[in-house]
Amino acid sequence: MTSLPKQPSPQRLGLVIDLDTCVGCHACAVSCKEWNTAGYHAPLPDQDPYGKDVDGVWLNRVHGFETKPETSGEPGSDQRERTVYFPRSCLHCEDAPCVTVCPTGASYKRSEDGIVLVEEDKCIGCKLCSWACPYGAREFDPDGGVMKKCTLCIDRIYNENLEPEDREPACVNACPARARHFGDFNDPASNVAKLTADRGGVELLAEMGLKPTNRYLPPRAAATVGGLAKGASLDDAPAAGGFLGWIDNVLSR
Repeated sequence: MTSLPKQPSPQRLGLVIDLDTCVGCHACAVSCKEWNTAGYHAPLPDQDPYGKDVDGVWLNRVHGFETKPETSGEPGSDQRERTVYFPRSCLHCEDAPCVTVCPTGASYKRSEDGIVLVEEDKCIGCKLCSWACPYGAREFDPDGGVMKKCTLCIDRIYNENLEPEDREPACVNACPARARHFGDFNDPASNVAKLTADRGGVELLAEMGLKPTNRYLPPRAAATVGGLAKGASLDDAPAAGGFLGWIDNVLSR
């Protein structure tokens, strides 16, 4: 089995995703698909794209959920339903189970920046990594017979041929609502570290102890949602409650 780095990485690169800002436009998913189809993990195949059984490899997916208040509220109250969009990709866990179950060393975690990658020449397509990942972040490429996943666009963020402002993952660069942010969580002055501290960035499925790098900023309530008062933040909800608590329950099934 594959080992994780023995020492913490000096950098811990990852994403902060603002669920209050994400509008579900799928620009992140499309730009990810476009960039990686021609880049590090090329190609990302599609099966029957214009038929009845559409399928394919997407390293970033966006799910939409309708949330409802726990109570109907009094007549005239401003309680209301809302749609929350939930982007999903690899969270680049510190204790990544997808790495430690890999029998060939194809799945590994970089010691310098904490990014989890797949070396496709070593991958045998056994899918153990996808079974081990509780976030559903692994994608099987049936054409190549190998596993693929988000790379944080490693071929962009270290590409000196690009302008400095473009050295960020394609999904971050394409987001029109600026709901996605990239940076080093080990740097307290970075935008991702500040956003996480200021908005109470959530570690998804924290109870599993995998220490994912990416953080989600909870949607802020404009009205009473899930038992919270108008103007309150979902940060005030119990740890097991709120939208992210519900997401935890779904992923735990």
